[in-house]
Amino acid sequence: MKGALVFIAVFLVLLLATLLYAGVPPGRQIYDAVNLPTTDYLVAGVAATTLMISVFNGVVYGIIAWLIYTLAVRATKPKLLTQQQA
Repeated sequence: MKGALVFIAVFLVLLLATLLYAGVPPGRQIYDAVNLPTTDYLVAGVAATTLMISVFNGVVYGIIAWLIYTLAVRATKPKLLTQQQA
């Protein structure tokens, strides 16, 4: 559950950051690799191309943050004993 919250927080931060500066990688590279057309069509006052680049960045960095958080939590958890000591 906490990992999902980490994903959402990072997604929103990178979404907003990329809306302000669309040059944050790898959003543009993914957009070009998918071969989507560039358009100036506005969605809520933002160009659709910039919005898609922002979503790509949010998802990529959100997944990376989620994985790092999950690995950090698992590394710090105490290990359960599989055998009882007599």
